[in-house]
Amino acid sequence: MCQLIYTDHWEAYRAVLPSKHHESVGKDSGLTSYIERLNNTFRQQISRLVRKTLSFSRKLENDIAAIWNFIHDYKDKIRVERMKRLALEFSPSFT
Repeated sequence: MCQLIYTDHWEAYRAVLPSKHHESVGKDSGLTSYIERLNNTFRQQISRLVRKTLSFSRKLENDIAAIWNFIHDYKDKIRVERMKRLALEFSPSFT
């Protein structure tokens, strides 16, 4: 189930994102910060996307596998953080 995706007004987004899940907003709205954070995390954690000279694979499959592993590990970390926050919110406080 896909929720609403907020992007800036770049035309390329309209070509690849389904219109019922896409809303184009200005950067000053603050709604694009989540995807910008994810993009920055990609660039920082997967160096092969930034500098081919220092860290790249000769096989495209290895690059795809590295990106796939990063995405799934990142999603797991987010899920664990959410579960911890929910546990703290709903835990009974004994005072």
